[in-house]
Amino acid sequence: MTAIRLLLVDDDPLVRAGLSLMMGGAADIEIVGEAADGSEVEQLVDRTRPDVVLMDIRMPTLDGLAATELLRGRADAPQVVVLTTFHADEQVLRALRAGAAGFVLKDTPPAQLLDAVRRVAGGDPVLSPAVTRQLMLHAAGGSPDTRRATARDRIAALNDREREVAVAVGRGGSNAAIAAELYMSVATVKTHVSRILAKLDLNNRVQIALLTYDAGLLEADGH
Repeated sequence: MTAIRLLLVDDDPLVRAGLSLMMGGAADIEIVGEAADGSEVEQLVDRTRPDVVLMDIRMPTLDGLAATELLRGRADAPQVVVLTTFHADEQVLRALRAGAAGFVLKDTPPAQLLDAVRRVAGGDPVLSPAVTRQLMLHAAGGSPDTRRATARDRIAALNDREREVAVAVGRGGSNAAIAAELYMSVATVKTHVSRILAKLDLNNRVQIALLTYDAGLLEADGH
């Protein structure tokens, strides 16, 4: 099995050392580099080709949000997981909109942090439905009416079945759960999700969830 290539980005050397010790001890994870600021990330990604970047949000020169936007705009973009000390932080939501695959708290237990990196490397976002809803309540940037109108215009590009799948993704459903709910195979769900991402020019399922919420297709409680 090929090891997951991981890049650590945090301006606190003690945090980086702790993460390196924790993550580097796993047989299936290889620490390929460390950065102290977002301004170093693109060059390091070019040199080390990580599968996943564990990215601190607050850094002095270039923060994690800007660095995430730069990375996710690349054709060969690695997955990004943002590190934060807050559950519902405006910056976290903006990072998710920019294409981060999820977030983990800095006090996350080691086993859960390892699981998060493995899941993201495998293509699964690291956000529970409850956390997604909490973040949605702290939406950032632009007026709600403007976001809703823009989101509805984008959602209009989907056909009825794709829209149903998008809403189910927005509720936090797994592929298996969506397949059971909508009476289709898991393979068909995956195909629909891929088409939704392509049609809406999105990076991952988290962005689908945020867009469906912005469009008014979900209530804040997820129902």
